[in-house]
Amino acid sequence: MTDIPLLTLNDGQTMPQLGFGLWQVPPDAATGIVKSALETGYRMLDSAYFYRNEAAVGDGLRAAGVAREDVFITTKVWNGDHGRAAARASIERSLKTMGIDALDLILIHWPVPSRDLYVETWQALIEARQDGLVRSIGVSNFNAEHLDRIIGETGVTPVLNQIEVNPELQQPQMRAANAERNILTQSWTPLGNGRSFDAAPITQAAARTGKSPAQVILRWHVQLGLAVIPRSVNPERQAQNMDVFDFELTAAEMEAITTLDVGLRTGPDPSVFKLLG
Repeated sequence: MTDIPLLTLNDGQTMPQLGFGLWQVPPDAATGIVKSALETGYRMLDSAYFYRNEAAVGDGLRAAGVAREDVFITTKVWNGDHGRAAARASIERSLKTMGIDALDLILIHWPVPSRDLYVETWQALIEARQDGLVRSIGVSNFNAEHLDRIIGETGVTPVLNQIEVNPELQQPQMRAANAERNILTQSWTPLGNGRSFDAAPITQAAARTGKSPAQVILRWHVQLGLAVIPRSVNPERQAQNMDVFDFELTAAEMEAITTLDVGLRTGPDPSVFKLLG
């Protein structure tokens, strides 16, 4: 089994650098997929209320027979649940759905600045941590101004900001903003839906190392010091995605990958995204 490094968060908690993402994992198949991921060796699961597969986290955990304390579990408060009371209810609902007593990490899924409730929602996460419902609290898709506002108004810094990062959307400024605030960057859609698999810097590194393009890209994330949550419903690819800790990209290969950044998102712009429901 691959040993996945642990990263230390700014609250002293640790989490696996590489975990298993559950975005677009179908609810009716998710229990078996989570079980497979845990049996493969993943020890971090990233879900969200909006994914509609939180129940599979608990069911898959129990089916795999892995001890709860050995798995780092993340979920997220959705856009329609912003506000102190609604966010608290969301956290309690997620715990009940998963059948667990506490979360390792809860995130605000999107800032939804048009509603102007993300500071109040952040306060609800702070209170949930104080009450023992969650161990660590963070955010997802927050820009620098959103981070500064919640930190400035509460005095509490998120442990993590989960943002879209892949070779075609590298977000160096946002990654630097997170680092300046001692916030870990975690990459979602880290493979960019495969759009860079045929790019020369990726294929050349893959040829040299004997790894796949996906493994090269995941290794790039790891060497940048990012946490990363690839997803696959295929057990063989689940194992391949974990197998990125026995090789290194050269400085020249890392530099060549930076040339692939074209600022192309696969998901929404957090400055304007406000889908509710």
